[in-house]
Amino acid sequence: MSDSPSRSVTVPQNDPSFDDVWDELNYRGLVHVSTDAGELKTLLSGPPITFYCGFDPTAPSLHLGNLVQILVMRRLQLAGHKPLGLVGGSTGLIGDPRPTAERTLNTKETVAEWVGYLSGQIERFLSFEGDNAARMVNNLDWTAPLSAIDFLRDIGKYFRVGTMLKKDAVSARLNSDAGISYTEFSYQILQGMDFLELYRSYGCVLQTGGSDQWGNLTSGTDLVHRAEHASVHAIGTPLITNSDGTKFGKSEGNAIWLDPALTSPYAFYQFWLNTDDADVIQRLKIFTFLPRTELERLEREVAESPFRREAQRTLAFEVTALVHGVEATEAAIAAAGALFGQGDLAALDVATLTAAVGELPSMTAAADTPVVEALVSTGLVSSLSEARRAIAQGGVYVNNAKVDADTALVGDHLLPGGIAVLRRGKKTLAGVTVTK
Repeated sequence: MSDSPSRSVTVPQNDPSFDDVWDELNYRGLVHVSTDAGELKTLLSGPPITFYCGFDPTAPSLHLGNLVQILVMRRLQLAGHKPLGLVGGSTGLIGDPRPTAERTLNTKETVAEWVGYLSGQIERFLSFEGDNAARMVNNLDWTAPLSAIDFLRDIGKYFRVGTMLKKDAVSARLNSDAGISYTEFSYQILQGMDFLELYRSYGCVLQTGGSDQWGNLTSGTDLVHRAEHASVHAIGTPLITNSDGTKFGKSEGNAIWLDPALTSPYAFYQFWLNTDDADVIQRLKIFTFLPRTELERLEREVAESPFRREAQRTLAFEVTALVHGVEATEAAIAAAGALFGQGDLAALDVATLTAAVGELPSMTAAADTPVVEALVSTGLVSSLSEARRAIAQGGVYVNNAKVDADTALVGDHLLPGGIAVLRRGKKTLAGVTVTK
């Protein structure tokens, strides 16, 4: 599908039509569970506070689920509050318990490398200037010097095993065949210790995270209360799922990554463009900074003119531009247009072209392979005779140029990288990479 953006990307800012950031977070559906709502509203509408969100380096990139948390941090910072972005150099060595099985532990060197990658991604979305400048922290800095005896005496004494066993992630594993190791069982203590350390060092009084982390979040609030006799808070955002109940951010088992080397800007843009009508407004609320008036207008558009897909085009442009920049977004849009005959494929840069073709049914072929054979091999037709009929009817294109039955994939029919885009009719595409 080819579309062009109708406006420039929205500058990140909070909507002044709301009384405070707490009301806007609720409007956008970003508060699934929290500590006392009244106290949080008062806290967030008052003088600047310090808050944090943690990210474990269990992969070399953040994904869309993490983006929810980053944008919550940005909204709170725009309201004047001070963010601490924590990348878990120590908790990443352990891993929070998964519901089904023990995590594979990564090496210390790998985790350290991933800490750097994730820190760089988070830093792009926050401001490190001004009175409420963000700060990045690594929990390895305060856990590495701590001896096991000190950890048990100073931290472990505040935790009750009965309470720890009731945490959802722990109880799920206890009731599974896999069970749970003491290593992963201890994860909630380590995360709780983070909140205590940040409270003591920076006066941090709020932690945000996904609602699936609620047990770990409350481990921190409980620890600060027990150790410091202080009241601190937590906000758990909802797990983002599609309207059919499937987990959001997954495509055939693969996460949608923020790193363009893992998920190309083209694939990223297409992911958002393909959002279902039932999900698109909620995605716009969560992942963009569009004001309430524009969101309500787009909601009417979905109801009255869903065929226009204006909301999907807006969502795809806004989020892709936010993550990858306007230039990469425009290249992704141009690639989509060119694939469907509404632009010049040869004008695309090799990286964008390769990424776009990578999303199509694809094959490799030897030089001089007849187009009729490539049509069959890619599944665009079921037989050579059907391929010849389709060509005779003028419905087959190679790189947007009509071909005849004798055309072979060579020379002028190839794009940089030896790529050929086959198209049957208006919408059925496949990619071929020609080898020498």
